[in-house]
Amino acid sequence: MGLHPLGLPIAVLAAWTFVIFFWMYATRIPAMMRAGIDLKTLRGGTGASLDQKLAPEVQWKAHNYNHLLEQPTLFYAVTLLLIATGGESAFAAKLAWGYVLLRITHSLVQTTVNITRFRFMLFFAASLCLLGLVLVALTHLL
Repeated sequence: MGLHPLGLPIAVLAAWTFVIFFWMYATRIPAMMRAGIDLKTLRGGTGASLDQKLAPEVQWKAHNYNHLLEQPTLFYAVTLLLIATGGESAFAAKLAWGYVLLRITHSLVQTTVNITRFRFMLFFAASLCLLGLVLVALTHLL
């Protein structure tokens, strides 16, 4: 099987999700310990319940990790659909890379300075790339 133009953007975004995963725990667990939260006896609750107990800068990583498991599922689905049905193209690959690079940039903004207007612009631009991929898939399938 040959190299798929959409395969690398998929793998890069998946790998980036794990970068954020490890960064989240590398900052969250020490912050929880400093806050006196005993992980051995902690029961129930959600990550959101930690918003009241941990510094926002710590929680930003967790929020971004959650975001990387939301809309990107559509990205994975549509890119895999294009691969499976032979709908890959140079244009689809550019849209896929645009989506991935914008989502990585969005992550870096959200996990560091978290300026909402910048996050929104990046999210919106990434969403347009994703919409483009959906339209490519629809055009290919119809």
